[in-house]
Amino acid sequence: MRVTIDPHTEGVLNDDAGSTVRRSVLPAGVRVLTEEMRGQRSVTLGFWIGVGSRDEAAHQHGSTHFLEHLLFKGTKTRSSLEIASAFDSVGGESNALTGKEHTCYYARVLDTDLPMAVEVLTDIVTSALLDPAEMEIERGVILEELAMAEDDPEDVVHERFGSQVLDGHPLGRPIGGTPEEINAASREDVFNHYQRWYRPDELVITAAGGLDHDHVVSLIAEALDKSSWDMTVPGSPAERRVGRETEIPVRAGTETIIKPVEQSQVILGGRGMAASDDDRFALSVMHAVLGGGMSSRLFQEVRERRGLAYSTYSFSSAMTDAGYFGLYAGCLPNKVGKVTQVMAAELDRIATEHVSGEELTRAKGQLRGGTVLGMEETSSRMSRLGRAELVRGEFVDISDTLHQIDAITVEDVRKVAARLASSPRAVTVVGPA
Repeated sequence: MRVTIDPHTEGVLNDDAGSTVRRSVLPAGVRVLTEEMRGQRSVTLGFWIGVGSRDEAAHQHGSTHFLEHLLFKGTKTRSSLEIASAFDSVGGESNALTGKEHTCYYARVLDTDLPMAVEVLTDIVTSALLDPAEMEIERGVILEELAMAEDDPEDVVHERFGSQVLDGHPLGRPIGGTPEEINAASREDVFNHYQRWYRPDELVITAAGGLDHDHVVSLIAEALDKSSWDMTVPGSPAERRVGRETEIPVRAGTETIIKPVEQSQVILGGRGMAASDDDRFALSVMHAVLGGGMSSRLFQEVRERRGLAYSTYSFSSAMTDAGYFGLYAGCLPNKVGKVTQVMAAELDRIATEHVSGEELTRAKGQLRGGTVLGMEETSSRMSRLGRAELVRGEFVDISDTLHQIDAITVEDVRKVAARLASSPRAVTVVGPA
């Protein structure tokens, strides 16, 4: 079943033998989506804010990620140690992530500890202190995080490739900002960013596991009423970003980043598609054939037959209105030219020739199994609800997803590959001089 979610949709989105998905909207505009997974003892809870690195003003680059760090550093009623202890003392876990289009603060606990998790995450999101002294400490932590990523050449090639295929667009900026931007970030800039985005109409709360929807809504409403936010002002959910696909220019050609490493990292690719594109299921099947595992074409041709690389795969990154794809390999510097040539040839081949029936069957089986196995985790289901609300604007249940995968034909795979292959091509290389 597939359900389109408009800002005011409420009620049951899906109900089957194993789970029930429901959505409610609180009077101030906060959206709550839950999936009751019968027989589960754990619950994963996520507080999503519809802001990512693409939304930052020029003088605020890195502020979204900076905020993610600072919100765990203390509130008006809890120290950072008390926040951490609340989850550690019950065997739970908490963390956060910053993306290009949203930020999520999440926790996984036993069902009996859900009230605590709701209370603490509400406190973190609504009542952050953003203490100047803590900000200076965390500035150092973030700089270390950026340095660690810069020391991982595979991370670097993916970051720089994204900038190359999303040339000049906010989506192409590094999520964490640059060291220069983090050093320049002021408390005022970060606080203004917090004030602008952290408000009821931008908040989406998702939960999955052993829960009751009405109980979750009640816990959230009670916690928000006690928070620093004014929940008495009626409001509507913020407008979703879903819209027409944006054609972002690709900076075609080869760009090389010199690093003193033994192995070069190579990505070849170009413009992809948005997260809600009708071809997304065909794209998944194509990637399974092209670069999804040890039986994929890239693995067999680049590694097994030619011995050109140890690791090779294909991937896509999809946002609400844009996306990109790539073929990756890690190889010795003197093999970069040949590896790039072979990857380009494999992309052209899948775009012009039908895959075999055996390849299609294997790819579908891989996707079916991966989808079902992934959905056994409460965290996966919690994240799926967040993306349904913030990115796709529709909820698609697992049975419909499997049906869409099964319906893909060899011609569907060729067409979607041809669409990607027609994009201007970018090549990013990270390696020694």
